Amino acid sequence: MPPTQAESVIKNIIREIEKECAAHGEIVSETLVAFMVKAVVLDPSNGFSTDRTLIKSDVQKLVKLCVTRLLDSKNPSLDTIKMQVYFDMNYTSRAALQSVFPQAELGTFLTLSRKDKERQLVELTLIVTGIRLFNRDCGKGGEGIDNLPEILREAIPATTHHIDCQLQIAQDLAYRYTAILEKITKNPLLIKEFQPLLLKEALYNVRQYEIFLQIILSDIIGCAQEVEKMIRQLGAQMEQLKLTVKSKTAVPTSQVFPIFTALASLWTSFQDETVLISVLSNLTTHLEPFLGTHELLFPNKVMKELLKDVTVKTDVYRIKEHMEERVSSVDIRKLEWLFPETTANFDKLLIQYRGFCGYTFATTDGLLLPGNPAIGILKYKDNYYTFNTKEAACLFADNPENFINLIKEKAKKNAELIQLLELHQQFETLIPYSQMRDVDKHYIKPITKCESSTQTDTHILPPNIVRSYEWNEWELRRKAIKLANLRQKMTHSVQTNLSHMRRDNCSQVYPSKEASTQTLRENSTGVPRPQIYIAGLRGGKSKTTHGVKVNLTRAVDET
Repeated sequence: MPPTQAESVIKNIIREIEKECAAHGEIVSETLVAFMVKAVVLDPSNGFSTDRTLIKSDVQKLVKLCVTRLLDSKNPSLDTIKMQVYFDMNYTSRAALQSVFPQAELGTFLTLSRKDKERQLVELTLIVTGIRLFNRDCGKGGEGIDNLPEILREAIPATTHHIDCQLQIAQDLAYRYTAILEKITKNPLLIKEFQPLLLKEALYNVRQYEIFLQIILSDIIGCAQEVEKMIRQLGAQMEQLKLTVKSKTAVPTSQVFPIFTALASLWTSFQDETVLISVLSNLTTHLEPFLGTHELLFPNKVMKELLKDVTVKTDVYRIKEHMEERVSSVDIRKLEWLFPETTANFDKLLIQYRGFCGYTFATTDGLLLPGNPAIGILKYKDNYYTFNTKEAACLFADNPENFINLIKEKAKKNAELIQLLELHQQFETLIPYSQMRDVDKHYIKPITKCESSTQTDTHILPPNIVRSYEWNEWELRRKAIKLANLRQKMTHSVQTNLSHMRRDNCSQVYPSKEASTQTLRENSTGVPRPQIYIAGLRGGKSKTTHGVKVNLTRAVDET
């Protein structure tokens, strides 16, 4: 199916689900419906395949399943998904909000372009704001300006206290659910008596709520630090203005206008922090209703019954309980393990599954227990894993791929686990916007420390001697003149029939062999020396020349 056609089909499915939910009195957002469609398709128990084109009966089945899940009012899993969608759509970090004019300069201002007018008006606004803030500090004006530093100093602790209280409630619930699930895991006969699936979905719900609150609390703490720094800057700028102005009737604008502008910019930052605190506070308030199913499914009476003979442990207690355990060199084998004393950025590593023990989650079908980094952090395929106990660490390291696949299959059945455990690399189509902004932290690499030594040669680089360097000025001039003359010359080349296609060639031959022969006797032969003359070549009285050949050769024995 072409991409445009597939997209159109999905949009029609989403609209159909929205209409069905609205007919039953439930208004749902398009984002929530889209997430639910993906969650239903991912769940292998529903029988959908991403490789097969949806037919009409598949579409009807998909709509029915999505509507049924969206209308379930007693489902912790649905509440968790709704909480994740709401947080992703509403969360923002560090909100990005962002006689002064003489009569003689009015004509010049009117001739400026629109862009320059806007720039000057912004500068004018900043200067006027700075003057009003200074007058307010001196008690001579500035009516109607709220005391933002004081408001922030009161609002930040109040918001922090509220979040701390909500965190305590969520953590207490998580610790109790975890204790009950541990009891069921150790005694499988209790599965029929209890509801482990609902308990796990309730655990995922409060754990997700806890994580969102910790994100908000971290932002508020950063906001508090920023406010304290700005308050110190505000006091310093006010003091500088007072020293500059003092009791003078006239002060050069070049001295005070830059300070007024800086004062107004700082006050704008106070306004931004105020808006940020308000946004985070409202976000916290709107997250609370997503915990409503806990009172319906597990009221206090039911929880007391479930917690009989059960020891409730906090995350801190569980970590301290196994603090002395550590993966030994024998257990390390072929995989790489990181420890606090050998890794510089040990606390900044991005731990898989949000720091929960992957082995426990895989072997207990979804129980979340906090991992203990002190035991050792396993590095496997550039990912980092922590474990609840040393035994869990060693068993996971024996076959990591098996446990990773088990966790992935579990996430297909409970789609809320994809965001809760940060499994976005395995489910790339469901990456939320809030996680996309933090993509850089996925690339933090461990800096391991070890003892090492190096030896360096005395001269490791080759000498860089420039043979063409010339220090003599007259020689440089001579070369310059030569180059200048060459610019006016032309180079010619001629090729003849003899030089055409010529090339160097070589051949190899055997040298001639010297030979000699020796006989039994030595002999020699003498021959006469020929002496033949031609007479009459010079001519005589007659015109015709007649040559006479005279042989004067003598025999050998006559000489």
